[in-house]
Amino acid sequence: MKGLRFFQSIQAKLIIIYVLLIVIAMQLIGVYFTRTLESYFKTEFINSHNTQAQLLAQYVEPYLSVNNEETKSGEARKTNADLNDVVNNLFAISNAEIQVIDANGIVLSTSMASHQAVVNQKNIQTEVTRALQGIKDNQRMFTDFDGVRKMIIAKPVGTGVKVNGAVYIIASMEEMYKPMNLINRFLITGTLMALALTAILGVMLSATITNPIKAITKQATAVAEGRFNAEVPVLGRDEIGQLGQTFNFMMGRLKEALSLNEEEKEKLASILTNMNDGLIAADDDGKVIVINRRAKQILQVNEDTTLGKQLHEVLGISRDVLRQFEFGEDPTLLLQIEHDEEERLSVKLSFTGLSNTEKGRSGTIAMLQDVTDQEKLEDSRREFVANVSHELRTPLTTIKSYVEALEDGAINDPQLAGKFISVTRNETERMIRLVTDLLQLSRLDSKQATLSKEYTNVFEMLEEVADRFSFQLEQRGIKIVIEVAPFLEEIKIDRDRIDQVLDNLVSNAIKYTSEQGHIRIGARLPDPDMLEIAVQDNGIGIPKKDLSRIFERFYRVDKARSRNMGGTGLGLSIAREIVRLHGGNVWLDSEFGQGTKVTFTLPYPGDEEAAL
Repeated sequence: MKGLRFFQSIQAKLIIIYVLLIVIAMQLIGVYFTRTLESYFKTEFINSHNTQAQLLAQYVEPYLSVNNEETKSGEARKTNADLNDVVNNLFAISNAEIQVIDANGIVLSTSMASHQAVVNQKNIQTEVTRALQGIKDNQRMFTDFDGVRKMIIAKPVGTGVKVNGAVYIIASMEEMYKPMNLINRFLITGTLMALALTAILGVMLSATITNPIKAITKQATAVAEGRFNAEVPVLGRDEIGQLGQTFNFMMGRLKEALSLNEEEKEKLASILTNMNDGLIAADDDGKVIVINRRAKQILQVNEDTTLGKQLHEVLGISRDVLRQFEFGEDPTLLLQIEHDEEERLSVKLSFTGLSNTEKGRSGTIAMLQDVTDQEKLEDSRREFVANVSHELRTPLTTIKSYVEALEDGAINDPQLAGKFISVTRNETERMIRLVTDLLQLSRLDSKQATLSKEYTNVFEMLEEVADRFSFQLEQRGIKIVIEVAPFLEEIKIDRDRIDQVLDNLVSNAIKYTSEQGHIRIGARLPDPDMLEIAVQDNGIGIPKKDLSRIFERFYRVDKARSRNMGGTGLGLSIAREIVRLHGGNVWLDSEFGQGTKVTFTLPYPGDEEAAL
């Protein structure tokens, strides 16, 4: 696999290109050089043997003249012997056979001792026939049956028109091809050496190109994996070096951009996570792609099961309603979400479209604002106004009716007039108490109320409270018990305001406790730094459904009875604010039909002033 990858690399391609170029160049040079050299050697070989054949033809011409035929037979044999000496000694050619042929084609002499049998035999070679006909250029190259390349040359002997014979030469060309073969071996060796050197140089040269590219590729992979620490080494000022510099510059800019993008992403994620409003983003198909923590809390959903769902399913509304508010003129909707019987949320939904330059509208953002507290506050405000109006209207109506009765003549009846005036005075005092309580609550809410603290004995303070209500307790036969933990030191409090708290709690206990009941006032230290005071009765108690609202202003469990007893519905609210102003807390435990226990705490011994 690695070998296959190597041949697919740029380095291998460059080496192959260099090698192929050298092979082609060497082949072209070798072929041209071999062809030229072979042509030269052949020309020289042919010219040399043609010259020798021409000289031999001129030299043996006298031996083949007609006069020789008229000589005596003894002289003729002598001439043939002389001709053999001439052919074998004077014109002998290495690796060649020379034959002298008369005008009839009979071989008169041969230079090859092993071919003496052809003497006096007729030579029927085509070249010989052509030479005997007076044709001068008779030559042919061929390969013998034993694989030896040879050349035949035949020259006519004689001057003028008459041909007296021919000279026939068969020469081997192997001696000529030996240097050619040697040169070819030199060329092949040189080509192989050039190829090896080219491959080595190609590896070295291609490495100068591919190594920087490999370094850039490696760094690009590292950048893709998020590692920006290393840089591409720049080894020169050529194009590769410029590419490395540009890549390093690009990597630096990319690192800055990604860092900035990551920073912005973290900021956005932090904002989305910690924002007080819920946010849900959906794509152009209506599928949820982002939901923040507040939205999950409001809707009580899980992110894993929410992502990918349709937005209208997550919000619990129909698709038509979603489209109506999503594309309508008023993209807000008040949604009521009930998680259980006790928890009901009022959520304000606001829809905003996401825009894309290419696709236009690419999604929707739904903002979920929990307005439950605001709705409760608005309801409380309306209820407060209604309660104040009702509490003031009732005594005013009574006063008006009695005053009108007095104007109509009841003033002349002393007994009836005194009764009407007494009722009018009681109603007026009731309005004064109501206004006083409202002013006190207003000062407590605006933090304008100040505490005038002094060291107070707890047991004495509780005994004085019991003494203030002793007449009412005796009238109804209710027993009161005071229990104070031993070794309790004095506590630094605003005595008047704490007396107001205790009076309110004891007064309520007396109101809602039947005759012959009992009330317990206790003080203890559940914590070294906190004093706990509790007022407990065995009266009618409070239903469970009313416990969570018992400290609300103007809230009454039994409205008719409380109003008839002169209560304003603000006592517990004022008590809670006074305790909080001291730095404590107040709570109520009750069981309907069994009694009520109201407990509040104060810092002990209260040296440092606490603010609400």
